[in-house]
Amino acid sequence: MVVTVDENLKLKVASDSKDILVKNLYLSCDPYMRLLMTNRSSEIFGPYTPGAPITGFGVGKVIDSRNPEFMEGDLVWGITGWEEYSLLKSSEGLFKIHHTDIPLSYYTGILGMPGLTAYGGFYEVCAPKKGEYVFVSAASGAVGQLVGQFAKLMGCYVVGSAGTRDKVELLKNKFGFDDAFNYKEEPDLNAALKRYFPEGIDIYFENVGGKMLDAVLLNMRVRGRIAVCGMISQYNCDQPEGVYNLMSIVYKRVRIEGFAVADYYPQYSKFLDFILPYIREGKIKYVEDIVEGLENGPTALIGLFNGRNVGKQVVLVASQ
Repeated sequence: MVVTVDENLKLKVASDSKDILVKNLYLSCDPYMRLLMTNRSSEIFGPYTPGAPITGFGVGKVIDSRNPEFMEGDLVWGITGWEEYSLLKSSEGLFKIHHTDIPLSYYTGILGMPGLTAYGGFYEVCAPKKGEYVFVSAASGAVGQLVGQFAKLMGCYVVGSAGTRDKVELLKNKFGFDDAFNYKEEPDLNAALKRYFPEGIDIYFENVGGKMLDAVLLNMRVRGRIAVCGMISQYNCDQPEGVYNLMSIVYKRVRIEGFAVADYYPQYSKFLDFILPYIREGKIKYVEDIVEGLENGPTALIGLFNGRNVGKQVVLVASQ
């Protein structure tokens, strides 16, 4: 039997719908996705459905649309499926890409969810002031590398933690952190933080949780702020680790606030106006770790949890 393939097959959206058909170009690997595989999935994103493609942030090209806001040929970023083509039933949280002089992959990172997360979390939640002392955990990741650079733009003193010596050097030599340390080489995190912050920490951008958060609480300054972005150290735990130094919140009058990127979707245009000039002028650097092929996506996602990636982990699915 001979099987013929019609290379001119054209995918179309049902005419009585408002669906959007997207060809996926880049997919974003993000730590929160691990939670959606458990019974501890977030209230922001529902759990994954066994047997169905997982979803996440990505960049795509509109192939067909019955939604009046999106036209064939539009480039977009937002939530999509881990598949070659996705049929999007809603345009909520889907953004058109207008600035194509920047690499499209950046819309999975610095110009997408991680960038807006760093912007909202640092400027809105942390409310930084010039000269303050800032600590960023998981600092070489998609969000952390930006928070550190935003803090330097504000005139803050910034220290980051990472999991390898190479990443520590990246923080100091490429992203401009004042200092950085490998948390795996520090048997006493409390002592390490006292060494890097002898006067204490004004702002902690929390990406890790667990023992790091416990140590940070002992080193916060009076009226310090902690922006809780994520807790990657806890996502693979059957039972999350407890935090014991909570009375430090009382003693130091520390404010701890969680947030979600969707809180800042209305500020996306303002964020672009802020960040694009810095990118074009080379004043903000961004590092990506891109793997090619949808089939390599699962390995790339798993790699987030053992620190294999350097910078923002991205999966290249297809070219335009």
